[in-house]
Amino acid sequence: MALSLYVDNTRWRAHQKSVIDQFPGLIPVCKGNGYGFGHERLSEEASRFGADMLAVGTTYEAARIKDWFGGNLLVLTPFRRGEEPVPLPDRVIRSVSSVDGVHALVGARVVIECMSSMKRHGVLEHELGQLAGAIENVRLEGFALHLPLDRTDGSDAVEEVIGWMDRLRAARLPLHTMFVSHLRAEEQARLQQQFPQTRFRARIGTRLWLGDHDSTQYRGAVLDVTRVSKGDRFGYRQQKAASDGWLVVVAGGTSHGVGLEAPKALHGVMPRAKGVARAGLATVNRNLSPFVWAGKQRWFAEPPHMQVSILFVPSDAQEPRVGDELVAHLRHTTTQFDRLVDH
Repeated sequence: MALSLYVDNTRWRAHQKSVIDQFPGLIPVCKGNGYGFGHERLSEEASRFGADMLAVGTTYEAARIKDWFGGNLLVLTPFRRGEEPVPLPDRVIRSVSSVDGVHALVGARVVIECMSSMKRHGVLEHELGQLAGAIENVRLEGFALHLPLDRTDGSDAVEEVIGWMDRLRAARLPLHTMFVSHLRAEEQARLQQQFPQTRFRARIGTRLWLGDHDSTQYRGAVLDVTRVSKGDRFGYRQQKAASDGWLVVVAGGTSHGVGLEAPKALHGVMPRAKGVARAGLATVNRNLSPFVWAGKQRWFAEPPHMQVSILFVPSDAQEPRVGDELVAHLRHTTTQFDRLVDH
């Protein structure tokens, strides 16, 4: 009995192809938990559709994935002087976001990150003059821009990239390849048309692997069902049942990522109101689980355990049976499944 990730391979791969067709030269991203699929599975998929490069988050991920993917590996986390050395093959390319980092990577293959409006990391405009000498001692694969997802100020992503292209050109730096993130297909096409001598390569993860929500589904198997009456005590904390119903033990707990939620940026009155309502219910131990039974998300009976969750299903619903599977609305990037089922 397990928390399973079901994948409709035909549909999932059709979506992958649609994204690849829109972004010539696409570099798939495989970082974190492999977007819920795992590093090995995504490495296999990238090899299957012929990717020549795979982007990973850290050097530690590169050290693991190198055994599953035979092409170039681009490490997205920028190099920092003094970091722990990790043995890596020559096909690994390091991102660098400072002039000092370029000087420290003599002989290495590097992509130099420019400071975008994300303001996360990158070389600044006034530092470009120092790069001309520094890049003589590295193997420059290109420059990169990691752009924001939302532009609430009305600014234009293409104009931001053009601005950096102009600055790099003015500093007499090579513009053979520009790595970009979070551009739309038509935006990349505009840039490619304006700069035909530069190859634009989109680094894409979420849109590639998770863009078709209906191609995947998490399901937790029912392990036990116990009838309870109003007032019966149960669980670690011996709380009382609020009404008649069933305690349903389902595969999927904190070790799988159940009950863990990444913070969300809320926009608008309604989402904020719902957030306040959820917080209010949580203060009286009412927390909605991600598991669905009989068309409704069911409440946790108590906080999820390490490998299972206990749900409360009221008596007016159909009784779950051991072996049934409950669909679970879980975030791929924070979930660890027990098994992956292709269908």
